[in-house]
Amino acid sequence: MKQRPHVRVNIGGIELKNPVMTASGTFGYAREFEHLVDLNRLGAIIVKGLSLEPAKGNPPPRIVETRCGLLNAIGLENVGLAAFVEEKIPFLTQLDSPFFVNIYGRNLSEYAELAARLDDIKDIAGIEVNISCPNVKSGGMAFGAYPESAFEVVRAVREKTNRPLMVKLSPNVTDIAAIARSVEAAGADSISLINTIAGMAVDIETRRPKLANITGGLSGPAIKPIALRMVWQVVQNVNIPVIGIGGIMTAEDALEFLIAGAVAVQVGTANFINPRATIDIIEGIESYLIAKGIADISDIIGSLKV
Repeated sequence: MKQRPHVRVNIGGIELKNPVMTASGTFGYAREFEHLVDLNRLGAIIVKGLSLEPAKGNPPPRIVETRCGLLNAIGLENVGLAAFVEEKIPFLTQLDSPFFVNIYGRNLSEYAELAARLDDIKDIAGIEVNISCPNVKSGGMAFGAYPESAFEVVRAVREKTNRPLMVKLSPNVTDIAAIARSVEAAGADSISLINTIAGMAVDIETRRPKLANITGGLSGPAIKPIALRMVWQVVQNVNIPVIGIGGIMTAEDALEFLIAGAVAVQVGTANFINPRATIDIIEGIESYLIAKGIADISDIIGSLKV
């Protein structure tokens, strides 16, 4: 096949030039990577989690490397809505890649207010609703732990915005499919999963936790098999696009998620190891399609043979 394959995908009404997105919290506000990555080649950018007011996050130490992974307890540190609108959006709007704003709140009213205020900003492609962070003491994961509370927060956001809504799910639950169905019923346009898995590390010399928060979220290659299984399960249970996240380091990793049914992927921890990981993955997916004589990426999405 001489022509380049068609790799465009659609996520809840937003067309992406390719299925590779950046994962929230691992790519800053994009400007941090502008001298390392051609930002205009990305399928989409998801910015660092945003709250109404600035947040300092958890005290250090808050990052610990583990075998095949990374534990973080950043605690959703961010600049807050006002500074984001004034200082970050002007740069993001110059890019050719669409951007999604990841939001979180301590209660339903904060989620709703954030959504309402972002709804007035025309350049935002969509909102990713974080109901799944495992390293904050209030909000976030509490909403994503049960179908009922997940439904409530997504419905609260849906009532305040017409923007495409992507909902980010937690793996720290008993029935991921039930929660996926509930957020779809509440008005989600797409679902992203998984967020990090709750974990901890101990310093055997001091006999103290290595993280000041004691526990944190595990990401990286160690969680990929779990993420892949959960993505496949959710794909079987919803009718909206699913975005795969978790340990995606290479094009081969991304292709596994696409074959399992994900329409797109988010690349997270890999950005810390190889800032060009997203570009390498985009190019690797295209090379795979060319080598296999596949003209359209849609031919491999959900092609898993079971």
